[in-house]
Amino acid sequence: MLTRILCTLAIAAGAVFAGEAEDKRLEAAAVTLKEIMDVSDKAIPQDLFAKASCAVIIPGAKKGGFILAGQYGRGFASCRQPDGKGWTAPAAMRMEGGSIGFQAGGQETDIILLVMNQKGMERLTSSKFTLGGDASIAAGPVGRSTTAATDITMRAEILSWSRSRGVFGGISLKGSTLRPDRDVDQVIYGKEMDSVEILRGKVPTPKAAQELISLLNKYSGRAN
Repeated sequence: MLTRILCTLAIAAGAVFAGEAEDKRLEAAAVTLKEIMDVSDKAIPQDLFAKASCAVIIPGAKKGGFILAGQYGRGFASCRQPDGKGWTAPAAMRMEGGSIGFQAGGQETDIILLVMNQKGMERLTSSKFTLGGDASIAAGPVGRSTTAATDITMRAEILSWSRSRGVFGGISLKGSTLRPDRDVDQVIYGKEMDSVEILRGKVPTPKAAQELISLLNKYSGRAN
């Protein structure tokens, strides 16, 4: 009986710790987005953000100690609400493999992806897809507008940027895979969740994610 009680308490304590960890990762994603977009002359072009269907933010090492290193990174995706008036609650995502570790040079790195069309949005809800394989991807331009963007950039389903050692710019992530992180969603929402339901706006935004969603509304030119 005592053993059962101790096991129950241990599981409960683990759930609390996991919840706090994911709240910190959501906070880190919001901080990453704000810091990058507040440097307006070297940020993601506003007109691209205004056209994006979804965004994926994978924070590097922040106060919570989360880091994109080696061969994987964990973050969150959000898409435009069906009515176009805001952004959905976040769905947890995991990036693996490819050239992440090589290009980051082992340094703490933040990654931001903008999904530019409906086709790319649909890929976010698949079990797993490869950047540059299943979905076309290009290094995103930096600046106030996309006047210097190439045809390749404008045709890509997904645009990608990274920040490492304070340097922000487009990055190629070809060969990397992106997939839903269902274990994290379960921690955030308190039950098993389908990322399709989350990214279609059918799930309320949890308190810990409100700052991130507010920033997405702000930088995409959408009112809260």
